[in-house]
Amino acid sequence: MANLGVAIVRQYQRGVVFRFGKLRSVRDPGIRFMIPLADRMWKVTLRTVTMPIPSQQVITRDNVSIGVAAVAYFRRVDPVKSIVEIEDVSSAMSQIAQTTVRNVVGRSLLDQVLTDTETLNSQIKDILDGLTQQWGIYVLLVELKDIELPAGMQRAMARQAEAEREKRAKIIAAEGEALSANRLAEAADVISDHPIALQLRNLQILAEIAAEKNSTIVFPAQFLESVRALTRFVEGEAGTGAASRPELRTRREPVRSGSSVPV
Repeated sequence: MANLGVAIVRQYQRGVVFRFGKLRSVRDPGIRFMIPLADRMWKVTLRTVTMPIPSQQVITRDNVSIGVAAVAYFRRVDPVKSIVEIEDVSSAMSQIAQTTVRNVVGRSLLDQVLTDTETLNSQIKDILDGLTQQWGIYVLLVELKDIELPAGMQRAMARQAEAEREKRAKIIAAEGEALSANRLAEAADVISDHPIALQLRNLQILAEIAAEKNSTIVFPAQFLESVRALTRFVEGEAGTGAASRPELRTRREPVRSGSSVPV
């Protein structure tokens, strides 16, 4: 049909017409008529293209070799430039995207690659967008989707993360112990000023134990106090009686011969 001078341009396409090899016009969607054998149409899609960037080995700024894979989204915004300025847009985008990813990641530290991927994605996108504007290409988004680390580096990072978590756990436990000691000291001060508070606390603990174990507990606090008071009273009475009695004196008389001594 193109040779007969009739072409159908779809909604997501634009038709670039060349007449005897010279750029003639850009045709919108619909049925378009051309001069047979003189005009030739190239159809350019304006839809967003998803282009995977294969994994490649990159050496970071701190001399760590990693594998980086990414994905880029772009679309053609100028049909004429995408045909006239470059021969194969898809191949050119793939090559320039791989080179840009390698350069940006190679200038970054490993920690930045792992934790600050948004900044790297933005840098790669800006570089690609600036390079491909002359081709009529607009880069929508670039994302690092896979980062491969060496096995030794993975083990080292795992040990580092474990040590960091242990440090945090010890710090939190120490802070809890310090806070608990401060609260216990405050409670001891309150109990020393108000002795009845200790008895109230004992009763509260008994209520909690009885609720959990479902049992009855007899706490002989008053009985023990009464026993102690009785003991102190008896000891006091015994000491007083011993002090008030006179000493018993015994006299020895000489034993005479022939006389009996009563027993």
